Amino acid sequence: MSPSDMTGFAEFMERALYDPEHGFYESGQAGRRGGHFITSPEVGPLFGAVVGRMLDRRWEELGQPDPFTVIDAGAGPGTLARTVAKAEPGCTPALRWINVERSAAGRTAHTIGISCPEMPEGPLVGVIVANELLDNLPLRLFAPNDEEVADRPPSPETRLTPRQDQACAWLAQALSVLERGTVVVIDYMSNTEEMAARPWPEWLRTYRGHERGDDPWSAPGTQDITCEVALDQLSVVRPPDRVVNQAAWLKAHGIDELVAEGNAAWRSGAAKGDLAALAGRSRAIEADALLDPAGLGGFTVAEWDIPAPE
Repeated sequence: MSPSDMTGFAEFMERALYDPEHGFYESGQAGRRGGHFITSPEVGPLFGAVVGRMLDRRWEELGQPDPFTVIDAGAGPGTLARTVAKAEPGCTPALRWINVERSAAGRTAHTIGISCPEMPEGPLVGVIVANELLDNLPLRLFAPNDEEVADRPPSPETRLTPRQDQACAWLAQALSVLERGTVVVIDYMSNTEEMAARPWPEWLRTYRGHERGDDPWSAPGTQDITCEVALDQLSVVRPPDRVVNQAAWLKAHGIDELVAEGNAAWRSGAAKGDLAALAGRSRAIEADALLDPAGLGGFTVAEWDIPAPE
C-alpha cells in the first residue's frame, strides 16, 4: 500500500485503517488487546455503568419504549455492550443493542446484542453512541493554496485545513435513523479555523504502542490515524443540543454516586478480601482516568435530540 497510488489523503486513510487485508483495524491491533490505545469503555466497567444510567434516563424521558434500541457505532470488540450489560440498567428488558463495526476482526469478539458492519435502517427509537469513531473517519486535507494533499507528508509547519465530509455524512445518517431519541458523539474536538492555525501534526496524529507514532503516511496499516473532530463542520449538518466535556457529562449521569458506592463496598469488605470490595475500590481508580481533564475527561460530548427541541 503506497501513498503515491492514492488520489487523495481520504483514500489513503481509508485503506490504511480499513483495508480488508492490511488495514490497522482488520489486524486486531486496536484498543486494549492491540496495545496501541485504550478507549473509555476499556478503562474498566465504570464507564459502561455510567452509560447505563444515561440510557435509563433517556428511556424514561421517551416514555419507556419497547423496543429501546441502542446502537454502538464503531463498537470495536464490543466492550461497551458487555460493560453496560454487566451494570444491568433498568431499561434492560426493553433493550435492543446493536454493535456496528466495519472490521470483521472486531465483529468476531461481539458477545452481546446484534453485530453488523453498517448502520441499520430506521425509523428507530433509542440512542446512538459514537465513542471515538468520528476521529477515525477518512478526511480530506487542503494546503493554503486549496490544493488537495495526497501522496506525501507536507512540512510539519505547513498549515493545512481538514474537510471532514465523512464525519458529517455519518451524523446526517445517524440523525435520519432515529424517529425519537438522541445521538451522542464522544471525541476530541476543536474547530476548523483553530486547526488551520496550528501545525498539522498537533491535530492529525498517529498512535502506536500507547505513544505517538510516525507521520500518517509512514508504515500504513501499523498505526492508528486520528484527527480532531471539527465541531463547526458537524454543526452545519445540525447544531448540537448540548456540548460539554466528558468529565461534566459523566458527573451529570452519576459517576460520583457510583464511585461513592464503590468506596463504601471497599470499606465494608476490604478486610475479607471480598471481590465486590475490590471491584468497588477499582471504581475510584477508573474515575481518575475517565475524569482527567488532560486525557479522557477533556474529550467533548456533543448530543443531538430527535426530534429537535422546539
